[in-house]
This record gives sequence, C-alpha cells and structure tokens, in this order.
Amino acid sequence: MKSRLIILVLTFLSWLPLRWQRRLGSFLGSWAFLAGTRMARTTEINLGLCFPELSEAERRQLARASLRHTFQTICEAGGVWLWPAGRILACIERVEGLELLRAALAQGKGVVVAGPHLGNWELLGLYLSAAGLGPSRQLFQPPGDPRLGKLIYDARSRGGAHMVPTDKQGVALLLRALKAGEIVGILPDQVPPMESGEFAPFFGKPALTMTLLTRLQQKTGARVLCGAAWRSEGGFVIEFSEPDPAIYAADPQAALWGLNASVEVMARKNPEQYQWEYKRFKRQPPGLSAPY
Repeated sequence: MKSRLIILVLTFLSWLPLRWQRRLGSFLGSWAFLAGTRMARTTEINLGLCFPELSEAERRQLARASLRHTFQTICEAGGVWLWPAGRILACIERVEGLELLRAALAQGKGVVVAGPHLGNWELLGLYLSAAGLGPSRQLFQPPGDPRLGKLIYDARSRGGAHMVPTDKQGVALLLRALKAGEIVGILPDQVPPMESGEFAPFFGKPALTMTLLTRLQQKTGARVLCGAAWRSEGGFVIEFSEPDPAIYAADPQAALWGLNASVEVMARKNPEQYQWEYKRFKRQPPGLSAPY
C-alpha cells in the first residue's frame, strides 16, 4: 500500500511543470521547518556541528532553505524519474567543467564521478549516461517493494546507465568498467556499514566514510572528479570539478580525508542545496555517541 501511494504521488508530480514541482517542494519544506519535524531537528543538529561560526539565526535561516531544497528534490522526482529523458535533460541550462570530464576520459583509465547529496543528484546520474560520453555504471540497491524498485531502476537506467548491485559482484563490475575506461558514478557521502568504511573528518567531525571509492581508484588508477546538478532559477547547472589532491594519496586514510575534503568544498559552495537532513554522523567511533 505504501509503495502504491508513493507511485501515485510520483505520477501526480510528473503532471506538474518543473516550476510547480519546486513551488510545492518549497511549501512542504517550509512547513517541515516550522512544524519542527524530525528532518528539521536533524538539519539543525548537522548545521550546528558543521557551521559553529554562524549565529543561531543564520543557522535557522540556512536550515529552512535546506529543507526547502530537499523537498524540491523530492518533488522534482516526478520529472527526473518519470518524464522522458530528453524532456528533463532539456532543463539543464549549462554544463560547467565538461572539458575536465572529457580530458579525464581521454586518459583511458576510467573516471569516478563523486556526486554527493547536492542539488538534484538523481539528474546528475541521468546526465552521465545520456551525455554521449560513453557507458556509465552506478550502484543500485532496490527498495523492498519490487514495483517501486522497478520504477526507480527503469528511471535511473533509461538514459543508458548500467545499474549494478551493491555487493561483491557489483564492485567487480565497477572495477571492470573503470579498466575499460568507462564512467562510474558514486554517492560518496552515504554512511556505509561499519565493515565498509573508516572514520575520517567531515567539517572537522568524525564521519564513517566509504572506502569503496578509494579502493576503486587505487586499484585502477582512475581519475576522480566531483559532480553536482545545482538547482538554478530556470532549471539546473551541471558542474564537474577537480577533487582535493589528497584523494589520490597512497595512504588509504589520507585518501579518505581528501574525499571528505572534496565533498566539504562542494557543500560550502551552496550549503542550502546540501542535504543536511541526512544523518551523516549517525555512526561514531567507540566512546562517542551519535548527536541525533
């Protein structure tokens, strides 16, 4: 029943133009902030940890803006997932740093695009597979309901992306893709299981950080680029940028520092478009408790 309702809502959202999806998202985000929802509390906790230099009023203003953007991302799923690929891709106003991606691909060792929870990361994944840059592969863990899983799988792969499972077989497929010079897209700021991560600073606080990206890069020599689909007034701006150089460090721990530093730089660029509603610090080293 829950999955049916989600699919109905997504279908309704797909009937709306992008500007109305965003208006609805802004309204819901403002409501979530004013109602003091769990998402609002998580956002304010994260901002307090990551931006102690801001005043309380400034953090509350940023929290409200973040919630509005997060709900816009949710409401935009109607278009990003269910519109024909060409229609939503036509909403991209410009692409910045595309020459970096082309130059990295030309080296022939594959490219890992690290696309954090910024702007509309779902659109970034679609762009990678539909921009004429060759094959791309992305991890996919389906939800419990097969109907919803099929909808998401079809939506993410309709531009030509290859979805791979989040298991050893999937990792092997990602390695093979990079060795073949292809693109691999990864959300680098997800909280992994304890056995799949190590702690590294994020905004100066310990955060369990995935080791997958580092292992892929070190085993293949692939280039790493940061990617984002920023929300602009009339649509979206795709941006590719160089990561912190430490991401290529031979020491895995130093590489994790570089990964988190790269995400932090992007989050600081447009902090209102980062998903602070995510419990990034929910797993902590022994002796420290989660802040939520």
